[in-house]
Amino acid sequence: MSDLTDLTVAAIRDGVRDGAFSAREVATAFNANVEKGRALNAYVVETPDHALAAADAADAARASGDLKPLSGVPLGIKDLFATKGVQTTAGSNMLGGFEPVYESTVSGKLFEAGAGMLGKLNMDEFAMGSSNETSAYGPVISPWRRNDGGNAPLAPGGSSGGSASAVAARLCPGATGTDTGGSIRQPAAFVGISGIKPTYGRCSRWGVVAFASSLDQAGPMARDVRDCAILLEAMSGFDAKDSTSLNMPVPNWEAALSGDIRGKKIGIPKEYRIEGVPAEIDAVWQQGIERMRDAGAEIVEVSLPHTKYALPTYYIIAPAEASSNLARYDGVRYGKRSPGEGGIDGMYRATRHDGFGKEVKRRIMIGTYVLSAGFYDAYFNQAQKVRTLIARDFQKVFEQVDLILTPTAPSAAFALGDKTSDPLAMYLNDVFAVPASLAGLPAMSVPAGLDGQGLPLGLQLIGRAFDEQGVLDAGLALEERSTFTHRAEAWW
Repeated sequence: MSDLTDLTVAAIRDGVRDGAFSAREVATAFNANVEKGRALNAYVVETPDHALAAADAADAARASGDLKPLSGVPLGIKDLFATKGVQTTAGSNMLGGFEPVYESTVSGKLFEAGAGMLGKLNMDEFAMGSSNETSAYGPVISPWRRNDGGNAPLAPGGSSGGSASAVAARLCPGATGTDTGGSIRQPAAFVGISGIKPTYGRCSRWGVVAFASSLDQAGPMARDVRDCAILLEAMSGFDAKDSTSLNMPVPNWEAALSGDIRGKKIGIPKEYRIEGVPAEIDAVWQQGIERMRDAGAEIVEVSLPHTKYALPTYYIIAPAEASSNLARYDGVRYGKRSPGEGGIDGMYRATRHDGFGKEVKRRIMIGTYVLSAGFYDAYFNQAQKVRTLIARDFQKVFEQVDLILTPTAPSAAFALGDKTSDPLAMYLNDVFAVPASLAGLPAMSVPAGLDGQGLPLGLQLIGRAFDEQGVLDAGLALEERSTFTHRAEAWW
């Protein structure tokens, strides 16, 4: 039965449909793996009964011939998504013990499609982090280890580090993630799985704890491109409760999925060749370029001249929006309340002091500063203008090419603790991912190889707005030629 946990989302769905095994057998196998993998700290809440109930419903539906698209598939849900009656904390003490009385639109869609929930996945606090070390529940540990004989625990990336680690370690076949500036793509690259951030607005943000509202976007993380297409299709769709939701039909991405990219033009932005990036990153990028050529695509060098401003722009806009969104956590309406001296102002101070972690406080302070009366025009307004220029760069490039290929992250996974004392070094992990987020474009990470220490490296594909199909197709073409079959050893 343990072999069931090696199956993809597609294989589980099809196996349940064909009667090769029961949905309950699948749920039982994954529940057992979740228990065995607790040393990774990927889950903050386990919900085995939810997974089994959905499995029993799937088995009954098969008997009656009424299976749903995800019947029999158990998933992990990032702790940023509100789950009715199940603790949702966004990785923060501020929301410790909070059990929503409502379901997020995205998780609700997945459950309506027949999926079960194995549990809530650990994450950086309020999605602020690139290593999953800011969580109030402690860091998630990557299932990967370097091949140099050392035993340093590695970061799984962030903020969707729990999702990444759980998928890579076979603690779930697929998971939800959220991506504000790379939080699906960078962790996917670190652990050798696939993950896609769709066009901004494809997936509803309703019921997702907000970090930066103009950037946050839900997406799937899974073992391969096909699984991402299956999950994204179930997650997407218009939601009247979300004013930023796209009122567009959801394409059948899986049915149309094809690795045939002959005649497509793939852009290689010269600005992504950054000094100081390890030679192994450039080497895997060049391999990716050759694989795209082999698939019949034409390679075109392009320029995105405002790329160098993307990271500082992001770290003005995102903290500003976070400062505004997190103002609601005041100890009055819900969440943590700490008694403080000096009346209600003292209670506010004590609650926010005790409830927020160091990184969240840092970003609130940065955001409050750039939104203040004396600096709003100098920083926030300027950043918004530069964001527009970055988006225009992409628009111009997509007049010449169909897709863009870049590295996903500037390094392989680093050891826990390596960058916590240097916030700027941590922020630089987002250097390749942030531009697509600022422009609201679909972008996907696909595993493409290993570095010299045996750790996964990923490549990123960026597409035009609404062209998730093009991104998925190119991702499949890359996947087919990379033949990435490596997996982490079950050391835990």
